[in-house]
Amino acid sequence: MKFEKHLFVCENVRQGGERPSCGGRGGAEVRQYLKARVKDLDLKGVRINMSGCLDQCEEGPVSVLYPEGRWVQLSNREQAEAFLQAHLRPSH
Repeated sequence: MKFEKHLFVCENVRQGGERPSCGGRGGAEVRQYLKARVKDLDLKGVRINMSGCLDQCEEGPVSVLYPEGRWVQLSNREQAEAFLQAHLRPSH
């Protein structure tokens, strides 16, 4: 099955250095929430995956949605839910 929408959520955890990392800012929690919601809503054709560093660390936790190529900061469940409703649910 090919997916119609594929969201990559950065979960990179940077050790040391001065740049922040998405994993240290809640990326894993956002991904887990979205995966559960997609399953609960039985959204066929939608895949939520973790990614390594997307090199947008200062904007994190950052995600990118394909095929649109839409980049977004999803910092909490409320933002993730709003994004899901606006961009992952099929149009009626």
